[in-house]
Amino acid sequence: MTTTSPTSAVPALDLTADVVTLTRALCDIPSVSGDEQAIADAVEAALRPLAHLEVLRDGDAVVARTRLGRDQRVVIAGHLDTVPIAGNLPTWIDGDGDDLLVYGRGTSDMKAGVAVQLKLAATVSTPVRDVTYVFYDQEEIEADRNGLGRLARTHPEWLVGDFAVLCEPSNATVEGGCQGTMRADIVVRGKASHSARSWVGRNAIHDAAAVLAVLNAYEPRRPEVDGLVYHEGLNAVAITGGIAGNVIPDRCVVTVNYRFAPDRSMAQAEAHLREVFAGYEVDITDGAPGARPGLDRPVAAQFLAAIGRAPAPKYGWTDVSLFAELGVPAVNFGPGDPLEAHTDHEHCSAASIVECERALRTWLSPS
Repeated sequence: MTTTSPTSAVPALDLTADVVTLTRALCDIPSVSGDEQAIADAVEAALRPLAHLEVLRDGDAVVARTRLGRDQRVVIAGHLDTVPIAGNLPTWIDGDGDDLLVYGRGTSDMKAGVAVQLKLAATVSTPVRDVTYVFYDQEEIEADRNGLGRLARTHPEWLVGDFAVLCEPSNATVEGGCQGTMRADIVVRGKASHSARSWVGRNAIHDAAAVLAVLNAYEPRRPEVDGLVYHEGLNAVAITGGIAGNVIPDRCVVTVNYRFAPDRSMAQAEAHLREVFAGYEVDITDGAPGARPGLDRPVAAQFLAAIGRAPAPKYGWTDVSLFAELGVPAVNFGPGDPLEAHTDHEHCSAASIVECERALRTWLSPS
């Protein structure tokens, strides 16, 4: 097990504070991706004294779990890092009562969810099902640095469970599974020539219009998967070409992003792209599989009953995909509006934070 020595001045987190105050305390510890040691130290220091939890650490990921011998184990996970700060820390509040908003980097994505995790870990000491709380690093950057992925490779036994909840912002709605994502370069070949004699060449940029026409005519699937209707998408996200201001380009590349429903594997997604762009060079550059929602599992049904709201499909990609690869069905459920994530005016409704804590507490606590 890899460990990281605590910094000399570990910020103190008061787990007796209400969950909104705890959200602000977490956000006020800067933790841009790659610089999570201070917040990981704070989380570890807050959890270590709790006798009902076993606390483990790998780098800047902290795992805390109950060992009660329950018939079921669930995983509740969230990442500690944020995108870069944009003059939006320390946090501030606006409004009052049900209209209270907490502003600042990480409030929506996803320190409010982490605050809910910590509050539950501290106060639900005898849950009806064993719980593993996962606080991990480097989610907002390259996939090969993702802390959850690292744990899956080095300590997969820490992530074992019958069901997982990722506390990503979802407006306190259960978002089942996630769609897969794949990027590909569609290469158009031409023939270079001097632009003063363009007729002896072939302009690859002009010929790329046929690729764009395919995209404009594309009809995305809307398949139903485990009772949820997903909406796929295939779009150009970049186009590159050109050699010099007086040269007809002999190569143009249209980069496309395919968001596919979780009933398709990576291999099936690639085959679909090659079929759509038959006759072109198709270079797959990046991808990640989707995840089925698994809402047909009994533990998922119990979770939905506790939440009390109809589930929705997750159109984007999240780390529930990593749980799916481990054979653990997972959903997204957390406070905050995903549309506020990464914005300069990022904020989260205090009512949403309180509601998520209530719902998860209901699910975990004895009736």
